Amino acid sequence: MNCSIVIRAYNEEKHIGRLLHGIRHQTLKDVEVILVDSGSRDSTVSVAESYGARIVTIPPEEFTFGRSLNLGIKEMTRKFVVIASAHVYPVYPDWLECLLRPFQDEKVALTYGKQRGPESATYSEQQIYHQWYPDVSTPRQDTAFCNNANAAIRKSLWEQNHYNEELTGLEDLAWAKWAQGQGYSIAYVADAEIIHVHNESPRGVFNRYRREAMAFKRIYPEAHFNLYDFTRLTLMNILSDVWHAARERVLWRNFASIFWFRLMQFYGTRMGYRESGLLTPQLRDTFYYARERRKREENKRDVEPIQY
Repeated sequence: MNCSIVIRAYNEEKHIGRLLHGIRHQTLKDVEVILVDSGSRDSTVSVAESYGARIVTIPPEEFTFGRSLNLGIKEMTRKFVVIASAHVYPVYPDWLECLLRPFQDEKVALTYGKQRGPESATYSEQQIYHQWYPDVSTPRQDTAFCNNANAAIRKSLWEQNHYNEELTGLEDLAWAKWAQGQGYSIAYVADAEIIHVHNESPRGVFNRYRREAMAFKRIYPEAHFNLYDFTRLTLMNILSDVWHAARERVLWRNFASIFWFRLMQFYGTRMGYRESGLLTPQLRDTFYYARERRKREENKRDVEPIQY
């Protein structure tokens, strides 16, 4: 299978080279790389060009996740679209092969792969990765959950339904919901593993979950997240993280981050549900241009990882 890889980026010089290095070392060689840049002021574009990527630009004031993806996909020439965040990188050289393999089934519209955090990720973030991205694949999942940090779709279906350009996030979820409504399937591929580097401040975590909650409320207007939900989920997740960290004897070095991460996660979610209306220029700057795990035995593969 051939594919185009669409990467959205803004000031990603610290990470983009590692992703492009990983792409260059894939077993699948017939790959077109398109970088959609939204006004980077560092060397992101020059690094991408040095790897042969084609550059598409979007003015910062026009950026949304959906709009940047639509611009990138419009420029691609291949049958399948692989979508990757600029701050991820593949673990294995068969990442693309694994991610695209489910498309042999004509009813699969979208695939997405496993995510893990680097060693520097907070304990709670690692817990989320293990919860959302298990070690076992699901060829046909029931829900519309997916994530465009590590995903692929059929371009022919995108031509029928572009990504929603008005959402503050979760454009992937909205598209997947549409695809399932058309009778197509979503496949989760555990072997298509990437490392996702966030390294966010408490404010960054708050903003991420806030904008995603705003989008979720627009996709599912019937959804709610009241004060009881905030209190219950914050306490439950803090207690769960503390318990697991204590069992693994890593509690003291993660104690503070567990509290601030979970508090910001669900406080951001609570605020997002209450502010699910207009995306103002001030919110746009906050969301997109802000200043700057549960340990377990992983499934081992008989594939040598890429050396970075």
